[in-house]
Amino acid sequence: MNTNELWTLGGDLKISRMGFGAMRLPASERGGPQNDPATGRAVLRRAVELGVNHIDTAAFYFSGDLTANRLIREALQPYQDGLVIATKVGPRRKPGDPMPTGQMEPGELRAEVERNLRDLGLDRLDLVYLRVGGLGLSPDESIGERFEVLARLRDEGVIRHLGVSNVTAGQFQEARAIAPIAAVQNRFDMTMPQDTELLRICERENVAYVPYFPLGGFGIPEDERIARIAERHDATAAQVLLAGLLALSPVMMAIPGTSSLAHLEENVAAANLELTAEDLAELKG
Repeated sequence: MNTNELWTLGGDLKISRMGFGAMRLPASERGGPQNDPATGRAVLRRAVELGVNHIDTAAFYFSGDLTANRLIREALQPYQDGLVIATKVGPRRKPGDPMPTGQMEPGELRAEVERNLRDLGLDRLDLVYLRVGGLGLSPDESIGERFEVLARLRDEGVIRHLGVSNVTAGQFQEARAIAPIAAVQNRFDMTMPQDTELLRICERENVAYVPYFPLGGFGIPEDERIARIAERHDATAAQVLLAGLLALSPVMMAIPGTSSLAHLEENVAAANLELTAEDLAELKG
């Protein structure tokens, strides 16, 4: 593929398959020191210059008083035509918490959607995911009541498209029976392809699959296969992981996050890395 390759989200939004995740903008490490806001704004502007038009964020991405949504608004408003901003609601995170500590009740979700609108300076959100559970899945948990809240907001025109995050195939089908789903955001990387069943469902239904932690989440995985392929292409391990994801499925969208201009350039360049059939077979093996 190339940097400018686009995919149609929800039947009407053209998004770059190489997107950008905003989680690391306020702080590079969970609970770590706050990043320089000027650098965060520069990273966002450079991402758009490089052709990225799909930015993934959340109101619970913050460090102290610095939020990812505020940085996006300050850096990119007025928003250019075609820029797609996706956000997530569901996790409850209070000031001082290094990470979300619980799930919002259905009655709290409308206010969280409105907070994203206000912080981003938008009248409508392009894509909103219902994010459920913690880092692991909750296979027996019904998500219908909470998803219905977002479906009503979609009917009101506050949300354009809906997604689900951190869900099982059963939860995906439960939500899909309530309202159309444009995207799934689950954990997946080339060394942890544990969500293949839902990926195949997304392929059949033309639903975007947008993995979180596409680079492992807690540091680049040490994997001999990735190292060998990277050496063959004079590339980095991160680039091989990202290129492998994009080559794995046509519905796969990547949203690597960073607070570094150098890493941003490296990640976006991965869209131009052409892996061979041998490379892909080695990755899958």
